Amino acid sequence: MTTAARSAGIEMAAISCFRSFEQQLGIWNSKFLGQRELLSASGTVLNALSLGAAERVEAILVWSALPGASRHHWGTDFDLIDRAALPPGQSARLVPEEYQPAGWFAPLTQWLDHHAADYGFFRPYDIDRGGVSPEPWHLSFAPLAAPALQDLTIDVLADSLSGAALEGRDIVFTRLPELHRRYVLAVAEPPARALVAPALSHS
Repeated sequence: MTTAARSAGIEMAAISCFRSFEQQLGIWNSKFLGQRELLSASGTVLNALSLGAAERVEAILVWSALPGASRHHWGTDFDLIDRAALPPGQSARLVPEEYQPAGWFAPLTQWLDHHAADYGFFRPYDIDRGGVSPEPWHLSFAPLAAPALQDLTIDVLADSLSGAALEGRDIVFTRLPELHRRYVLAVAEPPARALVAPALSHS
């Protein structure tokens, strides 16, 4: 896929791939404690410590998964940029406007719209389904991610969190069935052609 995109002038680079439970736990806790940037759904920076605990949990989940619930744990998902499109000295923020028609990564978005499924990939967070905000940078490898999602039951998630030093854990466990439904299961269905990934046989 990167070779095909390069012929269109796009230099694909994955900037966040596998993420362990411990890494995700660190992200979660640092956002809850106000030690890491926390963004609203519109991209506005929030003051975590000015929010109640329940509001913080809700705000974190807009962009960051619960430890144990992140698709980055599976080795099937990653965040993608076009390194060639970044202006000198700039870093990608992974916000929607970078991938919209006036954004740096608009050509990448258009290319993925047409070709990602040919290589087995799709965007699980393509639209707002009442959970995770749309993430046009997040790609998932359908042939492996689809069965992984089926395996991530609420019992598996609860077990993974049971011994973790999770900030806001009382709120999380009280709402776990809802959070599992909204933030784990509410994702796009992979396109049929991504599941069979015919282009994989070309390499």
